[in-house]
Amino acid sequence: MKQTLKAGIYQHYKGPKYRVHHVAKHSETGENMVVYQTLYGDFDFWVRPLDMFNEHVQFNGELVPRFKFISTD
Repeated sequence: MKQTLKAGIYQHYKGPKYRVHHVAKHSETGENMVVYQTLYGDFDFWVRPLDMFNEHVQFNGELVPRFKFISTD
């Protein structure tokens, strides 16, 4: 089953914003990976497993999304 993620701007639970470009497949494992870019500093590109990108984490005593969708751009 193909998992997708809406492209656009997401905010990390600690504050910084990122632009999600797309979901790619890891060449060795087939795992879905999110390709995203920092919207600060050097505007670097990063990848993170889709499951981890979508998970919830404990923050200030609350369960919150690791990345929250903000807008399509």
